[in-house]
Amino acid sequence: MKFTEEHEWLREEDGLIVVGITEHAAEQLGDVVFVELPEEGTEVAKDDEVVVIESVKAASDILAPIDGEIVEVNSVLADEPAKVNDDPLGDAWFFKIKASDPSQMDDMMDEAAYKAFIG
Repeated sequence: MKFTEEHEWLREEDGLIVVGITEHAAEQLGDVVFVELPEEGTEVAKDDEVVVIESVKAASDILAPIDGEIVEVNSVLADEPAKVNDDPLGDAWFFKIKASDPSQMDDMMDEAAYKAFIG
């Protein structure tokens, strides 16, 4: 897994990049009550706003960590946004992206670097 300074995680799976938020981010948000996901087929550029999360504390945008096409979204989150709090590194992924340039992940943090970052 790779991690961003925006507290997103990325995991390669079957040639696609799965994107979600870290446990740290989910804890900071508090209870998530709403998730707005992008449309499948949407072309995104790194740092585009692609997901809106609303919690009891605040609303936050999730940015595209890399360039590519959104090929699948986790529609379960629309009906069960609390999954983001329950399993942020597992079942609560937000979207899968077909990366235009997978090398964009090369400069991201590994788990040890991320833990030091949030430390």
